[in-house]
Amino acid sequence: MIDRPGLAEFLRRRRAGLSPSDVGLPETSRRRTPGLRREEVAVLAGVSSDFYARLEQARGSDPSESVVAALARALRCTPDEKDHLFRLAGVPIPPRQVGRHIGPGLRQLAVHLDGLPTCVYNDLGEVLHTNALDDALHCRGRLRPGRESNVYWRWFTRPASRDRVPEADRDRLSRAHVSDLRATYSRRAEDDRITELVNDLAANSAEFRILWDRHDVAVRGTDLKNIQHPTVGLVRLRCQVLVTPETGIRMRVLLPLEGTDAADKLELLRVIGTQQFFEAE
Repeated sequence: MIDRPGLAEFLRRRRAGLSPSDVGLPETSRRRTPGLRREEVAVLAGVSSDFYARLEQARGSDPSESVVAALARALRCTPDEKDHLFRLAGVPIPPRQVGRHIGPGLRQLAVHLDGLPTCVYNDLGEVLHTNALDDALHCRGRLRPGRESNVYWRWFTRPASRDRVPEADRDRLSRAHVSDLRATYSRRAEDDRITELVNDLAANSAEFRILWDRHDVAVRGTDLKNIQHPTVGLVRLRCQVLVTPETGIRMRVLLPLEGTDAADKLELLRVIGTQQFFEAE
């Protein structure tokens, strides 16, 4: 149901918070009030000035989904603001696109974390970036195309991907993977890519099917992770996941667990490098 007063207030505030230069219009000195004019927003959104004016006055006909999307673009709404606008207008909130681009801030952070095993992936589990230390720790070669670099797909369909995880930890990690993917599925239920991934996992893994039917839902933020490395032995780590809500892209950073020799082993791996390791098929 449309929230007319809320929609009107949101439109007015967004319009007042934008300058002409924000939307590619020339600045003039004849403006008596800050922000865009109603007529300018209407032109940018491709609607009539009268229709837009009535929306800001909390009256008139209900806007369609396409009109609300046009208003979000005209008012340069962030993804969260766009969701809010759709909710106020009483139209279905569109699913967000799967993030496949690492923004400059996250990329810069990844560079500064070069001394810690770091992996960047999206909420479908598609790995977008790993650093050299993460590759050395996991005995990983280059990233492979398609699902061969998907975290969930490899865990449930490629037994070799579990070889360096102690057996005692595997059930817990399986549950964490499924609950994490279930949260993505809840957000993107209308996205064919997540539906296809879940269906294919269920068709190829009995373990996945059983865990999926439990309906556990949780986005993983922190965890403990143990890696059995063939050269340096067991490395005990604290796993911290940073999430960017607007794109669903996550950065997973592994930190040495306090009171263990993990820091020394990571430093040894950093010195050794990745040239002597390869990924098991």
